[in-house]
Amino acid sequence: MNIFKRITGGFFAVWMLLWFVITILLVTIPTAICHYTIRDEKKQASAILKWYRIWMGVYLPGVFCPIRRKGLSNFKEGENYVVVCNHNSFVDILVSTPSVPGASKTLAKAELARIPIFGLIYSSGSILVDRKDPQNRRKSLIEMKRVLEDGMHLILYPEGTRNKTSRPLQPFYDGAFTMAIKTQKPVLPAVIFHTKEILPAKGGFYAWPHSVPIHFLEPIPTKGLKSEDVEKLKDRVYQIMLEHYTKYQ
Repeated sequence: MNIFKRITGGFFAVWMLLWFVITILLVTIPTAICHYTIRDEKKQASAILKWYRIWMGVYLPGVFCPIRRKGLSNFKEGENYVVVCNHNSFVDILVSTPSVPGASKTLAKAELARIPIFGLIYSSGSILVDRKDPQNRRKSLIEMKRVLEDGMHLILYPEGTRNKTSRPLQPFYDGAFTMAIKTQKPVLPAVIFHTKEILPAKGGFYAWPHSVPIHFLEPIPTKGLKSEDVEKLKDRVYQIMLEHYTKYQ
């Protein structure tokens, strides 16, 4: 990377961070009101997501990273899904959550909920998990099952963590596919592009503007599948996402 791009990328990273702080103030109060006054979990998630979509509708274009959605017709009315996304950057969370229509929750790292102000918004739309605590992990599984049974989408990143390799996708963990089979909910693959260029995992204090396509692919049914089919389902979804990412990147 040449010195001009490195310096420009540093200034852009400052702008991304500054605009993030400014815009988050737009949604903190209404999010807090929804969080503390709406008791029904699905209604609360829907209300908070409306404000989150407004926030990202201001934030992402403001940092020249507009979302380009494709395949929303794959979400059928009255159905909810285990939505599985690839994971290259922190930006993926900002893109995937507002892009999935309807009420949804995502599995998220508990430590990020400790960040002032952002932590409230982050935790309100998430199932928090402390991966170092076995009891907490078991509790998160119960919560994920309840979210799906309540008719909400569940957004998961089966790679487990950001992809810091040169490969298009890291190997998938079983969790998302085990949950889909256990609840008999379809898996809907989602492929996100270019977030690695916007905020590289190993880029230091550097960012670069880029549009962010997110493609929702055809859902894969799980009706009739059993626990012994987890590996087969996982491999099928991996191949579909890998081929699509490779084709359109």
